[in-house]
Amino acid sequence: MRNEVAGLGAVARRTAPRIRRQGPGSPRLSVGFILARKFTLCAFANFVDVLRLAADEGDRSRPIMCDWTVLSDTMEAVPSSCGITVQPNERLGDPARFDYIVVVGGLIDEMASLGAAYNRYLQQAAAAGVPLIGICTGAFLLHRAGLLDGYRCCVSWFHPVDFLEQFEGLDPVSDQIFVVDRDRLTCSGGASSAHLAAYLVEKHVGRSEASKSLHIMIIDDALRPENPQPGIPLDLRTQDPMVRRALLIMQHTLDAPLSVTEIARRMGHSKRQIERHFRASLGTSPQAASLGIRLTMACRLLESTDKSVAQIAVECGFCDSSHLNRMFRKRFGTTPQNMRRSLAGLPEGRPRPQSALSLPDYA
Repeated sequence: MRNEVAGLGAVARRTAPRIRRQGPGSPRLSVGFILARKFTLCAFANFVDVLRLAADEGDRSRPIMCDWTVLSDTMEAVPSSCGITVQPNERLGDPARFDYIVVVGGLIDEMASLGAAYNRYLQQAAAAGVPLIGICTGAFLLHRAGLLDGYRCCVSWFHPVDFLEQFEGLDPVSDQIFVVDRDRLTCSGGASSAHLAAYLVEKHVGRSEASKSLHIMIIDDALRPENPQPGIPLDLRTQDPMVRRALLIMQHTLDAPLSVTEIARRMGHSKRQIERHFRASLGTSPQAASLGIRLTMACRLLESTDKSVAQIAVECGFCDSSHLNRMFRKRFGTTPQNMRRSLAGLPEGRPRPQSALSLPDYA
């Protein structure tokens, strides 16, 4: 079965981009949705609303320039992760009638696979050259169907470890809001679903329609695929996309910090470019920012968990507890144990210790 699926994927990659035949008055963009059990309602709704708002010249939500259909094998209502159900519009049919087939994922623990009928449908779509989209954990489901082999895919910064544990050999992208790799498009869910939908609307319908949709949804402007995902809250504030993306890579690799050279390689820039942008944007070096992120996370773990100092040291990318102790003394003038006692005993209203990210450069 796996070889058969891989063969279908290879055929799809060799096939020239398919152009759906449109009759007079046909929508310029037609999208079919497959909803996984316990799918993420927000990710689905954001995507659909961009299509809905772009589809009509007025404000009546008529599917004139875009149309969208929820597909099903059984026509049973599909429960979302928040408990609200969605009733499909029609049964699986010919995937070639759509410009894109979108798989909306959700809770990882609730998703084994879509099922044989859906997998066959997606494989048929791939063989026919219909681009496939994975939203939220939809990338997991596409890979389970054998349809992401050899493709880059986007997953939430919160999920790369889960993804790698289940799918050996893949290198998911978790520092961009969405990824377009030939006829596979993937995004991390949430607001990024709106930006991916706007990307498609701009491509098939027009830029003004895409902007109109986002503005009505009170989203300022469309973000490009390479924009970084918002991740673990940072005390560092910058609007420089290169620096933000580098900071997110640092967050995602806390337990095994990367060199600046390796970060630059992943981003497609030079080490000197990265260092120059950090100095201009934050007044510090990438090495110091990385250390600050790791120390800040160590502080959070000291406060919010009962993990040992040795465990926290390993999780935050320090060689051992002695290494973490040295960095703590250098940065805070105290030890992790004393910091934990101080954080636990702070009376209400007393200010917290200054963030590791906002202190001078000690790297």
